[in-house]
Amino acid sequence: MITVSTDKTKLDVPFIQHFLKDIYWAAGRTIDEVQRTIDASVCFGIYLEDKQIGFARVITDYVVFAYLMDVFITEEHRGKGYSSVLIDAMMKDPQLQEVKIWRLATTDAHFLYEKFGFTKLAHPEKMMEKVIK
Repeated sequence: MITVSTDKTKLDVPFIQHFLKDIYWAAGRTIDEVQRTIDASVCFGIYLEDKQIGFARVITDYVVFAYLMDVFITEEHRGKGYSSVLIDAMMKDPQLQEVKIWRLATTDAHFLYEKFGFTKLAHPEKMMEKVIK
């Protein structure tokens, strides 16, 4: 049975950090850094028979803007539709229903997010960033 929960006490932080530390977008993130990101975000764990198999988090002000980050399903559970279950739960979460602008960055999962209405930026020339290495 698959369930999605926003209960942070259910999150397996070592599991999340172990997965993220080798992924291109979060390489080297320590367990302390992972915990701090969890503390500052709306988090979603996805569980198969109560064992965590994925994670995602949202940074938001709950009204104007939300940024979707750190979405993953473990490799052995990919291809079964679980990422769609996770994203669907996020998009339907009651505390996020007023958010008007959602953003995310992806290198290879456009097909997933397009199913939920995400598109390329309408005006990328307006966007800026500052990256500190």
